Order: sequence, then structure tokens, then C-alpha cells
Amino acid sequence: MTRQGTHPRHGLDPLIHTPVRLSIMAALAAADRVEFRFLRDTIEVSDSLLSKHMLTLEEAGYVKVEKVFISKKPGTWLSLTPEGRTAFQEYVSILETITKGSPHA
Repeated sequence: MTRQGTHPRHGLDPLIHTPVRLSIMAALAAADRVEFRFLRDTIEVSDSLLSKHMLTLEEAGYVKVEKVFISKKPGTWLSLTPEGRTAFQEYVSILETITKGSPHA
């Protein structure tokens, strides 16, 4: 049996902690909303990999996915939900605590 300690790393959200999902959350935190292809190119992943991780984040309630048509062309816009924005801010705060070497890190 393992027991969870008091080190701040135990508070890191495992949904955000993977490199691709962390990249997604960081990119979305910097904007109100982002177009799927722009995000894909920015974080340098394939359509299928981005879709897979977006589904995980959407199911967790962290990301909102909007399908729209612009001049009869389909498009997908992505944004953080309020819950997602809060989760990302908490994640970054914990990373800062760890990297600053506080007495509890």
C-alpha cells in the first residue's frame, strides 16, 4: 500500500501532467479560444493525437470544443472552461512551488 505524502508534486493534476496535454492547456490559457489547426501546428502534433488528448480534456470538463462553419467550411474552436482555467492555474502554482525550492518542495 502506498501513501500520499505532503510534497507538492502529489497535487499535480495527472490529467494535465502529460506533455501534450500540458502544451494544450498552456496554449489555450493564453487565448480566449484557438482554432484546432493552429493549436495542432503550434504544439507540433498530429490531428489524431490532438483529437485524442482534446477528448480527454473535454470529458474532464477542462476544455470546450465548438464546431462552426465559416463560409461553408467546417472549423473547430477550442477554449478552456472556467474549471479548466482554474485547474491549469493550480497546476502552474504547484510547479512554481516545486521549482522555487520552497521548504515544502
